[in-house]
Amino acid sequence: MAADKEEIRVLLVVALQAHMNPMLKFARCLASKGVFITLAMTETARDTLLNFNTFTTQNPKINLEFFSDGLTAEFNREKGGEALTTLQISGSKNLSNLIRNLTFVKKLTISCIIFNPFVPWVADVAAELGIPCALLWNQSCATFSILYRYSKKINPFDPNFEMNPSEILGCPGIPNLEVNDLPSTILPSTPFHFKKLISDSVQSSEKVSWVLGNSFYELEKDIIDSMDSLIPIRPIGPLVSSFILGRTEEDDNNTLHIDMWEAEESCIEWLNKQPISSVIYASFGRVTVLSQIQIDNIAMALKTSKRPFLWVLKAPTEGSKMKLGELPSGFLEETRERGMVVNWCSQEKVLMHKAVACFMTHGGWSSTLETVASGVPVVVYPEWTDQPTNAKLLADVFRVGVRIRVGEDGIAGSEEMGRCIEEVVDGPRAKEMKKRALELKEAAKKAVEDGGSSDLNINQFIREISGKSCQDNFLGTVRI
Repeated sequence: MAADKEEIRVLLVVALQAHMNPMLKFARCLASKGVFITLAMTETARDTLLNFNTFTTQNPKINLEFFSDGLTAEFNREKGGEALTTLQISGSKNLSNLIRNLTFVKKLTISCIIFNPFVPWVADVAAELGIPCALLWNQSCATFSILYRYSKKINPFDPNFEMNPSEILGCPGIPNLEVNDLPSTILPSTPFHFKKLISDSVQSSEKVSWVLGNSFYELEKDIIDSMDSLIPIRPIGPLVSSFILGRTEEDDNNTLHIDMWEAEESCIEWLNKQPISSVIYASFGRVTVLSQIQIDNIAMALKTSKRPFLWVLKAPTEGSKMKLGELPSGFLEETRERGMVVNWCSQEKVLMHKAVACFMTHGGWSSTLETVASGVPVVVYPEWTDQPTNAKLLADVFRVGVRIRVGEDGIAGSEEMGRCIEEVVDGPRAKEMKKRALELKEAAKKAVEDGGSSDLNINQFIREISGKSCQDNFLGTVRI
């Protein structure tokens, strides 16, 4: 669907570096349907991205605007509580001024403001200016359901539930949900500023006209259906690169792209030399910094697997207090014939490579969607935030992998890691998991095709923000 000739303009707010790419991919999607996009990001995020020289935009329907987050360039934004508080107070004023300038000086009519859960205060800015707004939830619909029900006490949790890790909790669409499967952000041990952010995010979902989910109906059907009577969430994903979904890579050229680290292209050349479905790809995301014991155990598991492996071992971001551990002595020499360790890679290209047999992952939602859309089974090693919930989904709901279990000391041993790798690659259920992964890959592709469930939801969203359709006629998801 292309928007009508009358201009429709949407403003997307990207105030933090985390989870930028899903927002930018949604901008690309809307622009491809004729919607004009103004991307409002903080000046600090802009400066950081430009320093990496990987921030590009070539789409004539997308323009960039910037506002201050209220902090100096030297301020350590890893101090989450203070940074988030200042962003809410100063950033909201500066964003409001930016929008007023766009409206009254540049004479642009903004039909809708879209924001993600990290900046829930944007809903108040939109209300102040009388502009409809939408929340783009960039975690799973399951995580949204759990957090919403927990916040609203719809599914009561025992006050001491953290002390009972095997307790079964009720949440529709997620069978046998245990405490260890919950997002860590609701556990009593979570820092206050993170809990407040989650609470504010849930509250903001009740201030918006639309909650859009970076998922697709066929992937989380029962969970999405269970939210219809509470607060409908409309899936519009998966927001991944076009070439993963069967389109040509050129489709991604006229868009925005951000990669915070330079990918080592030599890993693709290395993969080209490996047998089909032989390589264990191990990567644990942009944020996680592995401890020394984790590095030791992963290294031992990969070494004893006797299989080819590609391991992304990312150094901490410059200025971080976290320090990267060292590889075990002799590891690189002992595995040089069948292994490769890099600082960063183009994950989507790696997952789509025919040599990859399985993905050893932290289970972040972006990585989860990328592996689902690529049809690759997983070994999940979750740590925090929504990762435990995603691990539950991957292993027990989507049925495309296994979850690494930790001991009483909270550490996963190398033997457990090795067992999980073998189960996914060559175990009794390996063929079943691969078959299921390929089925979900096809479902993801169909969801975003013309007439697919996510495509229909996006078209309906565009009609609603343009005022050409009554929203009351559409409160849930499009089901086909």
